[in-house]
Amino acid sequence: MTTRPSPADQMRLPLQRDLPEGAEGFVVSDCNRTAVEALADWPNLIGGAVAICGPAGCGKSRLAQVWAERVGAVAIHGAEAALIDPMELEGRPVLLDPARDVDDETLFHLINLAQAPGGALLLVARSAPSSWEAALPDLRSRLDAIRTYPVEAPDDAVLSAMLEARFAERGIRPQKDVIPYLLRRIDRSAAAAAAVVERLDALHKPVTRALARAVVEGAEESGELFE
Repeated sequence: MTTRPSPADQMRLPLQRDLPEGAEGFVVSDCNRTAVEALADWPNLIGGAVAICGPAGCGKSRLAQVWAERVGAVAIHGAEAALIDPMELEGRPVLLDPARDVDDETLFHLINLAQAPGGALLLVARSAPSSWEAALPDLRSRLDAIRTYPVEAPDDAVLSAMLEARFAERGIRPQKDVIPYLLRRIDRSAAAAAAVVERLDALHKPVTRALARAVVEGAEESGELFE
């Protein structure tokens, strides 16, 4: 029987600052609802492997972290999975992010372990496992069978929460019309939200719509992107 290590002994992913820490800070909206609902009871009712996928900065890693904290999963960062004895993970839920960085043999073993009682594997990637190249024929069939749920680029509700969080971290209180203005102007990603707030903060001025406009238009004129 495998001894279950305490949470302090578990491997942890570096925190991706998409949204405030904790499930209470995660905004559920149309762009992520399908994935949120799919993970709500899993793996309580079913084990096996599941994937969530979406573009950079969409909040998929944050959603996966919320799941890992809820179920006490071992969180493994990409290629580091090859350094772990797969048998040490038997009977435990595992979070693998980014999953696309893992070699075929390691991924094959992790998917197989997820079928054991108490096991589960949550893969996080930009694309669905069915689209990944696989040299091992047995891995190919397993990747094709993985249930995959999309997380889309942040919609207004989620991007607004990202901006509010970034402003709050810096102790900035923007005027009421600043965030609605930015929602229509910046790229829809966590990186874009962080970048525009950093630019505004660097000016050391009250954050007004006029200041936001100057920052956004300046970036557009110079050809710079917020991603």
